[in-house]
Amino acid sequence: MVGRYGALIVSLVFNWAALGQRSEGPGTGGTLRREPQDFRVEEVPAYPFSGEGPHLYLHVEKTGHTTAHVVRELCTQLGVRDRDVGVAGLKDRHAVTTQWLSVPAKHESRLGQFTLDGVRILETTRHGNKLGMGHLRGNRFVVRVRDAAGQAPAAEATLRTLVGGGVPNYFGPQRFGLGGLNAEEGLRVLRGESALRDPRVRRFLTSSVQSAVFNAALSLRLERGIFAAVLAGDMAKKHATGGVFLVEDAAAESVRAAAGEISATGTLFGRKARPLTLDAGALEAEALAAFGLTPAAFGSRLGDRRFTRVFPEDAGIEATEDGFVAAFTLPKGSFATSVLREIMKSDVDFAALEGAPDGLTGAQDAAGGGADTDQEET
Repeated sequence: MVGRYGALIVSLVFNWAALGQRSEGPGTGGTLRREPQDFRVEEVPAYPFSGEGPHLYLHVEKTGHTTAHVVRELCTQLGVRDRDVGVAGLKDRHAVTTQWLSVPAKHESRLGQFTLDGVRILETTRHGNKLGMGHLRGNRFVVRVRDAAGQAPAAEATLRTLVGGGVPNYFGPQRFGLGGLNAEEGLRVLRGESALRDPRVRRFLTSSVQSAVFNAALSLRLERGIFAAVLAGDMAKKHATGGVFLVEDAAAESVRAAAGEISATGTLFGRKARPLTLDAGALEAEALAAFGLTPAAFGSRLGDRRFTRVFPEDAGIEATEDGFVAAFTLPKGSFATSVLREIMKSDVDFAALEGAPDGLTGAQDAAGGGADTDQEET
């Protein structure tokens, strides 16, 4: 999907090759997701559960289902209201994933009746509050890359670079839909031209535009050599404490950025997320103008700030006969494919998007289950 939205011609079709990259070299190549077991995701909770309270927590393993689909089945089979199901994050269907869900404990007696092919309840516990969107520390990924025999050393070298210097915190292509349909319809929503009325679907679609603008601004930072630095006007964030502050002395704060203590944040435009100013604001305005938009267009969204880079933890590479296995942990909301793209230097999500539904890709699933779609991780 290509159109003239501002001064530039913008493609809304997600393409890794169009986004700046952090690491150098040709990449390992290889194939992802030949089998669901090749891509494993384990949710890391934000806090320990107390073991008692009015909310029943379910540790669920699923294969071949979106989180929203599992939630719908829980509601139907247990008689739970959609709004009473707690979810911390959304997980991909093209993988084996484990995550926690919560339901009111009064439904526990019906749990033995729940059945869904490809879904297992591994354990249960209780807690004092409903699980909320974003109530996770991050996700552990274990990913097998096939058709890359002998490439484990190269993969390990790139992963070391990313652990030390960070990985671009791009939104992955699941946000944008096949052919950019989600972002295209999101632009229509922002301009008042869409016939869609479901507010949750509209929020999801406009979030894809937020994500496209964020990716464009982040790519500019990489292309201009300021990924590991900060600019005057940036709102930087401390990795250790989460504190956010305005960058006034870019030279001094860039020393801290180079050491991995802080990173710039990008704007997910909305009424509570003020645009950046000075040099950082000029860069972000350039990215936004390419879509023919102003910050005021996002008045229906709250907005937020997002790290421009994240640091993989507990990372390692294990050689296999036909390639390697990459394992790493990322903070919540980050996409494993941002890491894999750097290692493989290929279109790492093609197979997953091939299997996506027609039309507005994932919009109905992502809008369902009472989940805020801003916490998607794959």
